[in-house]
Amino acid sequence: MNLRQLKHFVAVAEELHFARAAARLNMTQPPLSMSIRSLEQSIGAVLFDRGGKRVALTPAGQVWLGHARRLLADAEALPQIARRAARGETGVLRLSFVSIASFTLLPDLVCRYRRARPDVRVELREATSDVQVEALEKGEIDAGIVIRPAGAFRPPLAHRRLLCEPLVAAVPAAWAAQGRDRVDFGSLADAPLILFPRHFAPAYYDKVADCYAAQGRPMRIFQEAIQMPTILGMVAAGLGISLVPRSMLGMERAGVRYLALDGDVPEIEVCMIWSESAALPVLQPFLALLDESGPDNPAE
Repeated sequence: MNLRQLKHFVAVAEELHFARAAARLNMTQPPLSMSIRSLEQSIGAVLFDRGGKRVALTPAGQVWLGHARRLLADAEALPQIARRAARGETGVLRLSFVSIASFTLLPDLVCRYRRARPDVRVELREATSDVQVEALEKGEIDAGIVIRPAGAFRPPLAHRRLLCEPLVAAVPAAWAAQGRDRVDFGSLADAPLILFPRHFAPAYYDKVADCYAAQGRPMRIFQEAIQMPTILGMVAAGLGISLVPRSMLGMERAGVRYLALDGDVPEIEVCMIWSESAALPVLQPFLALLDESGPDNPAE
């Protein structure tokens, strides 16, 4: 069975006359009759009742006609589908992100991308930066939003800076004086610290360590957690403090106060990463959105 035979079947089914169907198909009647008989033999069912001087669809032919029409319509649409996929207008974009991006960049980028490419399905996955780099190298995701590490990304990974933001102190509300919105970090350096494990976010961890090194103080890590809501929950419970990116101000949590840090405060850099050797057409429009947003510097 092939598409040519399906076209022959639909023409005869709609004309219910072999001669008219042959003329419609620009062929003679004998090859058309042979094509239909070959089709019936290949599927093991009689599609036409040829009794007397009339041609009629059998019950099997009546059911089959709808399926044949749909299949032919789908086949006719295939070239356009391929062209749209090549232009990045359809397909799947697998995007991973660190949790802090969901409070700043991610919602706006995804909303604008879906407006521009409504037929592309966006699959979102939250993951730490180290997991995202590994997933990109394995081809499990198409792009990621990560906290940039201190060193360079290994080729063929490319990256684009999205934003830099300073660390702020997240402290139990009971610890903060009323109306106070800034603090000298030295006054907090001896408090129990709640932080990500270093292997989950080494760049983030090292920025926090820089704050303590600047004060000549050791970090007193009381508890580790891998989710920001968990960290803030522990702060709210009065178990200690944490240093978090300023974007976390958008995550209001009862029992937590955010205080700006005086002095030279380390910044967290958030960037987009992707593999240049495996960049899909659906990714290019997403990267173009970064140009429209005016990112800090070009892809490297």
